[in-house]
Amino acid sequence: MISIKQVSNKKDLKKFIDFPHELYANDEHYVPELYMAQADMLNKSTFPFFQHSEAEFFLAYQDDKIVGRIAAIKNNNYIEYTNKQVGQFGFFDTIDDYEVAKALLDTVKNWIAQHGLNQITGPYNYSTNETCGTLIEGFDSPPTLMMTYNKPYYADFMDRYGFEKDMDLLSYIVYTKDVPEKLTRMSNLLFERLNSKGITIRKANLSKFKEEVDKLYQIYNSAWEKNWGFVPMTEAEFKHSAKDMKMIVDPDFLLIAEAEGKPIAFSLSLPDLNMPLKHLKRGRLLPFGLFKLLYYKRKINRVRVITLGIVEQYRKLGIDAYFYAKAFEEAKNKKMLFGEASWILENNEMMNRAITNINGKVYKKHRLYKKAI
Repeated sequence: MISIKQVSNKKDLKKFIDFPHELYANDEHYVPELYMAQADMLNKSTFPFFQHSEAEFFLAYQDDKIVGRIAAIKNNNYIEYTNKQVGQFGFFDTIDDYEVAKALLDTVKNWIAQHGLNQITGPYNYSTNETCGTLIEGFDSPPTLMMTYNKPYYADFMDRYGFEKDMDLLSYIVYTKDVPEKLTRMSNLLFERLNSKGITIRKANLSKFKEEVDKLYQIYNSAWEKNWGFVPMTEAEFKHSAKDMKMIVDPDFLLIAEAEGKPIAFSLSLPDLNMPLKHLKRGRLLPFGLFKLLYYKRKINRVRVITLGIVEQYRKLGIDAYFYAKAFEEAKNKKMLFGEASWILENNEMMNRAITNINGKVYKKHRLYKKAI
């Protein structure tokens, strides 16, 4: 018999965080989330999302054994921004049993209906500003940093439940050995051309991290405001996220474009910390996880282009092509094997064209779903 229990205390929350470790115990590509990071995300007292929105977490039990988990989410900022009465599901994991998946999704659907909303979408952990999507293609390699991973049967469960596709998210791989030689010449020409238009591009100054974050925040909500699925980040959310990334940011991979001193675009790539995280038992840093993290961090040989945004009036000037070119040039200089550009909306023609022009190939695909209720 399947029963659903709402997470109501720290003991339940720990079970909620740890369930994926049991589910993927024999999966060679699974990467555990860092426990302290997950605990931070689910902390309703301190995580900035809960300053404006709400979520509840649920566990599925079968004969007293945990067999699934899910979150029901009401993102008030998204509702206000889009004027759509939509609720989300997220943090979804289940054993290979459709009845468990259905019980979890039914729970969220009812929760969303009780909150006066008329559509369920997901998975979002809590929005497109965090991790999202169900992996539907590309199960033959581990996920890169801040990308989701799941069992192949999830897509079938979504279809059986009556979900329809809302949007696909593409992940491109670019092997540094395949980066065309002309890229360096092209980036130099682009740099000169942009300079002639009064646009300068520089590396971030991490000694002035707070000031740089303020500039990036100015760009972020402006550059993405018309993107599908976008919801503006509050200043508290943006700075909380920036604080988490500070420890792993490499200034060679954080580029800022300015026009007459005004920030207009930025590109952020991060070394794939999932490579060392893969060796951490149940995502714990103690007692030995920290040593493993530091040891395997030196062996990272891939990078993820995680964010690339340009304020609308400065698009189609070649800034995106320059950012990609410099990211993969730096990856090559640092002896990295490959870079991943992700995720990119399937209908974002400009970004998809820019990455395919430097020999990028789609190698993973995630899907977001929707269903009227």
